[in-house]
Amino acid sequence: MVSSPQLFWLLLAFLLAVLRPSAAAHDYADALHKSILFFEGQRSGKLPHDQRLNWRRDSGLHDGAADGVRPPIFGYVVVWPRFVGGLSSCAVVVRLAQVDLTGGYYDAGDNVKFGFPMAFTTTLMAWSVIDFGKSMGPQHLAEALKAVRWATEYLLKATAVPCVVYVQVGDAFRDHSCWERPEDMDTPRTVYKVDRDHPGSEIAGETAAALAAASIAFRSADPAYSARLLDRAISVSSPEPASPPQSLISVEHLVSGNDSPTGVRVRGQAPGRLQQQPPRRGVPVLLRRDELLWGAAWLHKASRRRDYREYIRRNEVILHAGDSINEFGWENKHAGINVLISKHVTALSFLLLAYSNYLSHAGGRVACGGASASPVALKRVAKRQVDYILGDNPLGMSYMVGYGARWPRRIHHRGSSLPSVKVHPGRIGCKAGTAYYLSPSPNPNVLVGAVVGGPTNTSDAFPDARPAFQQSEPTTYINAPFLGLLAFFSAHPDPNSWSQD
Repeated sequence: MVSSPQLFWLLLAFLLAVLRPSAAAHDYADALHKSILFFEGQRSGKLPHDQRLNWRRDSGLHDGAADGVRPPIFGYVVVWPRFVGGLSSCAVVVRLAQVDLTGGYYDAGDNVKFGFPMAFTTTLMAWSVIDFGKSMGPQHLAEALKAVRWATEYLLKATAVPCVVYVQVGDAFRDHSCWERPEDMDTPRTVYKVDRDHPGSEIAGETAAALAAASIAFRSADPAYSARLLDRAISVSSPEPASPPQSLISVEHLVSGNDSPTGVRVRGQAPGRLQQQPPRRGVPVLLRRDELLWGAAWLHKASRRRDYREYIRRNEVILHAGDSINEFGWENKHAGINVLISKHVTALSFLLLAYSNYLSHAGGRVACGGASASPVALKRVAKRQVDYILGDNPLGMSYMVGYGARWPRRIHHRGSSLPSVKVHPGRIGCKAGTAYYLSPSPNPNVLVGAVVGGPTNTSDAFPDARPAFQQSEPTTYINAPFLGLLAFFSAHPDPNSWSQD
């Protein structure tokens, strides 16, 4: 028997309560293809020649330089010690050269690059490849790795300065007051970083987790790149928490609230309040101390170094970790309960599926008191949720754009809702886009594969309208765990073919 936290069962009970009979078989392979394709629509930077969503164009080509220019940036920062390697310190001061922060993903329907959700997205995409890459088939696996690489290339840039992590590009308040294409954006591309003077051990932990997980994903396909990612993951690891680590108290605008260009005040987070305010558009609430353990667990899995195992053992009480992180860290059961703090069902369903596979391999069941569930039961729950998203719901609507006969047409997404540069070469300014934002017309550009927030209450109501951003906005961290789910069910669509209870 394998024990699980009570929270797991509360969430599982909720999922079981909302299940509805499956209406029809789904083409999971097609949905997987589209889910990967979605990430091309979120790209920032210089787009490659094989870009398939061709309504997008280059954007953010000067990210990393103040006010859209690229002069050399020189200065000095005091840096932090690493938490491994005998607590060796980085150089006491580092002279900063020019910062290149082009590339990466816009995490949602705006034009800001947030490092936290990008790192979380990368971790879950890589985890999808690690656990379910064999179910993807060669073509989809290559496409998924390309999507991971687009993120890791940016994370490598964001961590290129020793002991500094660049965590955001763009002023969220200014960006959210405009409705303009990423190709046109003229709001400040302010850069935020964490270092010893601007602490942020949690985001360093999540970034380390992303790079370490990606190093595993690339281990077979590109061993040299895999080694590079692991080396960087180790170098950006957070400091040894002799005292409780500090939150991102000095990174303003990292998380911001309502995204509206209509003149309504945009609510954001004040420094020092990030753990106490509602998250932006369902950003995973990752601002917790156990990101250090999450990063250490992935580093241990990627490197097999005892440093990380011992780090977890020494700090699990201080950092309030439970048995789940221990299972993930060195018993390879990947309980990954940290994923539960994400607010979207795709992440929870991914966890159920991943956990069911580990239980199957161990010959175990999930037990809580007198009740228990088999691995097959967990897979059935995950599949029902996937089917709900793809259209088996009271509205008969797929919540993935471009999949099925009926799907959201007015998603909260700037690039999708405004005329493309090809159709409208002239610039569309900050406030000029408001008319498109308020228009009842469908978005002119189809962001294929985007999974929106979906219904937020038990009535299953869904307002297909841009201003309803909590329901109609897609995000990278909703799609990322969906890759693994769709990969598994594309290869194993029939529950009768699964391992028996």
